[in-house]
Amino acid sequence: MRFAGNVIWFVLGGFVTGLIWLVGAAVFALTIIGLPLTRAALEMAKMSAFPFGKEVVHVRELDNRGLDATTAVTGTVGFIFNVLWALTFGLALFFSYLVAGVLCCLTIIGIPFGLQAFKLAGLSLWPVGRRVVPIEVARAAREANAQERLAHYRGQAV
Repeated sequence: MRFAGNVIWFVLGGFVTGLIWLVGAAVFALTIIGLPLTRAALEMAKMSAFPFGKEVVHVRELDNRGLDATTAVTGTVGFIFNVLWALTFGLALFFSYLVAGVLCCLTIIGIPFGLQAFKLAGLSLWPVGRRVVPIEVARAAREANAQERLAHYRGQAV
């Protein structure tokens, strides 16, 4: 099902939105200081072209690092770059995904594609600090984080 959904998605517009992400990545790569946006845009281009079977998670869900000086600085820089992205390519992508989602949801067959478009719409405004991973990896990371938090609440060492 994932393969068929990805093929249909790609043919019916995923390649266009993927190209928009790649153009944004190229523009910000030229500026050198925009390299964090380039990485995020490349991650989202993968998701935009083939969204079925993948999920986007925050990098802190994968590395499970708490708040320290490094994560505070990278979080602040990421916030600034996310605002910059949202004010440039983010709004255009957001509205294109929103329109695509509404159009897809007009038919019963298109509802899964519409849901993917709505997921991508939200991500298109705030991509820095996100990674595209298979659904199974996202579940495993969240489960490990939940187990660690549960052990912390119970006062146990992990």
